[in-house]
Amino acid sequence: MAGNAKDSRILEYKDLISQLNTTIAAQTELIRSLQQALEADRAEKKTLQEKIDYLTKKLFGTSSEKSKDIKGQTSLFDEAEQEADVDLEIPVITVPEHTRKKKSTHKELFKGVPSRDELISLPDDQKACVECGAALKSIGKEFVRHEFRFTPAKGEVINIYRETYKCPACPTANTMAENIKFVKAHVPEALIPNSYASESVVAWVMYQKFVNAMPLYRQEMDWKQLGVSFTRATLANWIIYCARNYFQPVYGYLHRQLLQRTYLMADETRIQVLKEPDRNPERDSFMWLFRSGEDGLPPIILYHYTETRAKYNAVSFLDGFTDGYLETDGYQGYNNLPGIRRCSCWAHTRRYFIEAVPKGKEYDYSNPAVQGVQFCSKLFEYERISQGKKHSYGQRKSYRLEIEKPVLDSFWAWLEQQKPAKGTRFEKAVNYAKNRKDTLMTYLEDGHCSFSNNLSENAIRPFTVGRKNWLFSATPKGAESSALVYTMVEMAKANDLNVYKYLTYLLKHRPSEMMSDEQFETLVPWSEEVKSSCQN
Repeated sequence: MAGNAKDSRILEYKDLISQLNTTIAAQTELIRSLQQALEADRAEKKTLQEKIDYLTKKLFGTSSEKSKDIKGQTSLFDEAEQEADVDLEIPVITVPEHTRKKKSTHKELFKGVPSRDELISLPDDQKACVECGAALKSIGKEFVRHEFRFTPAKGEVINIYRETYKCPACPTANTMAENIKFVKAHVPEALIPNSYASESVVAWVMYQKFVNAMPLYRQEMDWKQLGVSFTRATLANWIIYCARNYFQPVYGYLHRQLLQRTYLMADETRIQVLKEPDRNPERDSFMWLFRSGEDGLPPIILYHYTETRAKYNAVSFLDGFTDGYLETDGYQGYNNLPGIRRCSCWAHTRRYFIEAVPKGKEYDYSNPAVQGVQFCSKLFEYERISQGKKHSYGQRKSYRLEIEKPVLDSFWAWLEQQKPAKGTRFEKAVNYAKNRKDTLMTYLEDGHCSFSNNLSENAIRPFTVGRKNWLFSATPKGAESSALVYTMVEMAKANDLNVYKYLTYLLKHRPSEMMSDEQFETLVPWSEEVKSSCQN
């Protein structure tokens, strides 16, 4: 009996041990799953915090992508290269310290501003000597100060008449009144039929909206202050009529000239148009910008409005441009355009790495996102050096192959080693660069190719700034007219013309489709006649 009790107790212990082992295994599995869930939550929290930091920076932070170098840490770029396991010696570049901009002299500040002298004399009752009463005599003048004065804008109504002439001898020779010859002076046609608008007033409305970003409703109030009740609808009609009738022909000529260039750049941004056929007002339309690249010729900048961002819009606009290079951002709609070699923008590549840098880690050179920024910044620094040395296009190509190509090889080797976490901004940066490796290397083929698309971004920025003020276009005609006027405005800026003078100049000459290319050539911003009339 004792033996059976002992065996029974042993069996009970074995069952208990088995149950405990099962419980321990279950608890271990539970702990493992909880740890995995905890790690997943931590990763998700980190990703969400990264997004919060990114959006906060976008909303409240500076938009500049320039980084500040800390003394003694410039060699950390080489540390990133060593991690890429690439034997490469790249000289350290020292960035010059910031110096205060030299203050403008009076001559530089008021260059081109009309100047006149004003002599302040004694009042008549003080022009007698207080001792003897003799009349005082002026013996000279002394300079006191410079003073800038402003005369507010004003308008005036011009009543246009034309003279009629007749020959004084004809009435004596011809007794019949119907035989008398009358001659009338030629009067140019009105800028807009049945309208009192002149070139100067329409050019000013365009200048205020497309240069100063002043919406038409604010201009309407401004005109009322001058005592004129021009409604915003009237102002809009002026812009649309003049843009479509006078700017469109010049635009067509510039478009033909642009397609003959070899190096082009492009960018696009959203625009809201309220009354597009068969489309909701909330849907995005697009304003494209196409411009000439660094070819040493006068710059050409064209805006182009479309309802969508579809690839065929770029294909249609660039029809006729072949055997050339096109610099763009990462938008895939530019891929595989017929007969075109595409260059991708390194500024966009660097921007993705900058956005991936965790908050407070900007100078942590062990962080892979910071290392990515350092690679890109190194390339930008070499481009600035080449520009500072004023290399020819051939020299720039050789310089890039000799100095920048090793950095690129090191960058791609480093990039292949990165294993970013899914869903992070660093993963987006890595994938963005990897997916565009071929087009990011295209700029090495020709010294004329731009390293970044910043020229296009700078040219389209006035439109994005203006959009914050006037918000939307009411109709497709209004959007098309905006593209035409912005084109003329940016063309004037790019060629160092006074924008208002150039707009007025075009409206006075009334370009038309009947003009020849030789006539259009006299109206483009690089024309000597235009420069003499429209420069400050």
